[in-house]
Amino acid sequence: MDHRLRCLGTIPKISFLLLLSLLLFSFANAAFDLATIPFNDGYSPLFGDSNVVRSADGNGVKLLLDRFTGSGFISSNMYQYGFFSAKIKLPSNYTAGICVAFYTSNGDVFEKAHDELDFEFLGNIAGKPWRFQTNLYGNGSTHRGREERYRLWFDPTKEYHRYSILWTAKNIIFYIDEVPIREVLQNEEMGADYPSKPMSLYATIWDASNWATSGGKYKVNYKYAPFVTEFKDLVLKGCSADPIQEVSGVEPCSGQHADLEAQNYAAVTHLRRLSMRRFRERYMYYSYCYDTLRYPVPPPECVIVPSEKQRFKETGRLKFGGSHRRQSRRKGRTTTPVEDTDQGAM
Repeated sequence: MDHRLRCLGTIPKISFLLLLSLLLFSFANAAFDLATIPFNDGYSPLFGDSNVVRSADGNGVKLLLDRFTGSGFISSNMYQYGFFSAKIKLPSNYTAGICVAFYTSNGDVFEKAHDELDFEFLGNIAGKPWRFQTNLYGNGSTHRGREERYRLWFDPTKEYHRYSILWTAKNIIFYIDEVPIREVLQNEEMGADYPSKPMSLYATIWDASNWATSGGKYKVNYKYAPFVTEFKDLVLKGCSADPIQEVSGVEPCSGQHADLEAQNYAAVTHLRRLSMRRFRERYMYYSYCYDTLRYPVPPPECVIVPSEKQRFKETGRLKFGGSHRRQSRRKGRTTTPVEDTDQGAM
């Protein structure tokens, strides 16, 4: 730590602001009270079974990508709202073309009207930082991509970090290490675009050479295989629900919904909002809300922040250049092209 931070009485203004930022991150980063579950109690392999390797203690799993197949797992149940969380360590060294995804979806049940909430980690060439994006879809609104893209303030390959998705009838919050990085509030104008049907939790690692790194410029190099991503301390909190069953009368999940909304992580407090603003100012390099080329009128859930609008100008990105068209994990789905470069300083 900078020696000038040892004595508050002699801290110059710029160091004081730095210390204040660190303290805000520290306060916002207070650990949640979470109940984890063993892998076998809540999940099962999705594909690439031989590349799904359970930990010796049963509390975690490794997903491998090799030249033959990727791999993934899925929650045993679907949930009507919930909190989905895991500590994840990403592959190191050369990871171009790789996509590691941690997300909720009901695409296997509602193929043309599915909901989805995504963390997608996009590999990179050796020595470059991992980048990632969050996204959401409601009722099959895949033509209205809601991507935001960011850099991380740490190396996600060195140690585990917790990534979480909070989804209620009122709001959606994406967290990294208990720091909120994005919040979407439900409103009537969103209509069915707000995810509302029961979803499963998924985690996958797969070859996304055609788009993941610099718009597909850098491909997966299997000389470095197998690529391994690790998950542990898994959390599933929500009401297990049948996505097809029609329910009349008293809502069977109402008590669990109320409990979920009462949790510490279900609201962005003042300190967390300051921390979220700091993250977005420093590490977000694309937001669909400011991309007037795609959306001349911002989608209804967008909250336009003047400082962000000035920074991103009309393209939604920090540096305008090429684009990529993302290929889905599910065959045939694409999204609107999104730029994959930035000029912001770390």
